[in-house]
Amino acid sequence: MQPLLLLDIVGLTSRLIGEHTPRLAEFAGQGAVRTLNSIVPAVTCSVQASMLTGLMPEQHGIVGNGWLFRELAEVWFWRQSNRLVHGERLWEAGKRHDPDFSCANLFWWYNMASSHDFGATPRPIYKADGRKLPDCHTRPAEWRDRLTAELGPFPLFHFWGPATSIASSRWIAEASKLAMADFRPSLLLSYLPHLDYDLQRYGPDLGHPAVRQSLRDIDAVAGDLIAHARERGYQVMVVSEYGITPVRRAVHLNRHLREAGLLQVRHEAGAEILDPSQCQAFAVADHQIAHVYLQPGLGARKAAEVEEALRSIPGVAGVWQGRARGELGLNHERAGDFVALAEDDAWFSYYYWLDDARAPDFARTVDIHRKPGYDPAELFIDPSVRFPKLAVASRLAKRALGMRSLMDVIGLDASVVKGSHGLPARDAADAPLLISDCAFACEVELSVTDVKALALQAMFGVDAAQAGSKARGLVGSA
Repeated sequence: MQPLLLLDIVGLTSRLIGEHTPRLAEFAGQGAVRTLNSIVPAVTCSVQASMLTGLMPEQHGIVGNGWLFRELAEVWFWRQSNRLVHGERLWEAGKRHDPDFSCANLFWWYNMASSHDFGATPRPIYKADGRKLPDCHTRPAEWRDRLTAELGPFPLFHFWGPATSIASSRWIAEASKLAMADFRPSLLLSYLPHLDYDLQRYGPDLGHPAVRQSLRDIDAVAGDLIAHARERGYQVMVVSEYGITPVRRAVHLNRHLREAGLLQVRHEAGAEILDPSQCQAFAVADHQIAHVYLQPGLGARKAAEVEEALRSIPGVAGVWQGRARGELGLNHERAGDFVALAEDDAWFSYYYWLDDARAPDFARTVDIHRKPGYDPAELFIDPSVRFPKLAVASRLAKRALGMRSLMDVIGLDASVVKGSHGLPARDAADAPLLISDCAFACEVELSVTDVKALALQAMFGVDAAQAGSKARGLVGSA
């Protein structure tokens, strides 16, 4: 068995590899480079689950970064339990081939309650007074103390939000090196999210100085980690989940459904809160896909009215219902009764209020768990805040003094977002990639669902990959 570093560099595409990424370009020039066909939805949780199980979302059940938990009548995003994922994981297949096989999972999603051997994932401390403190969850639990002692606390506020920076990806890369030293895992999964941030802020515009700097930053961190792993005898396989493409408009599905009389809200202390339990229809927006859920028992005539309303919304490219969701690989009970996809230049917001004065207080904060949909506006400070650093500092000072203070510095103007993802790439230059120094030969186009088989082939040789991939022509000698 050959140990493997499977490195996920989010947002990396062939369009972005070049003069600003010399170390990644050199690595690509030394090995094999293939584009990957993605799945629907091309979003983090779904794609990672497909890579690690070799299955489509309708099989592994991860239909998005979040969905309506029907039994609770609540929308939950960014859950952490690996028990939500169905199917055999890559490391479980590794253990079948070698009982001494071990896996360290650093920041790939669904990291908790998992069968891997070692792990680390973001896990803030939520204090009763409303504070959110940076921290992480590790397996074994005591490894958190070593990481914190060596690297400092996990830089949570650089991992997501308006203060995102290379600091979080650098921390993860350094933690990956420590995992090699401490555990020598057979398989090391590492996740570097940095590119995602400025590509969503500004779009994949190589003319933008922030995008060029992001490329240089991730190239330095990834290049260093790749070199470190290879020096220690690891093969390296770099993958990306999706490419970011330009968008110019946000589509507010829930506002349209509300105006059609299909969506209901609760009024709480002057704010409006989405009430899934009483909506005839509402959308869980996730980048360029939306799961639209109907009230249980809603009749066929009303369902047809919902479908007609969705299809009439500018920016909606298509709507799939019931078994037709199988055309997208999404015929699963967790998926919406309808699945809507955006047009190429559009993305779906979760906004449901019609007057910004009635928006809930969490709408103006970074709150990935309370919002009933994904919100890329969390990457921006509200432009109307005249002195952003002072505004943030004053709120932090109040919290330090034991006072409650809402970090309400996020704007409600969705038009600031310039890049999105979720749809299969129309241009190969915008498709996710696989770059590897492992010897493999493929006779077919590759998909993100093939990553599991290729990783097994890299670690164990042809025999390990044959069972799941021989029919697709993924095995052979290079």
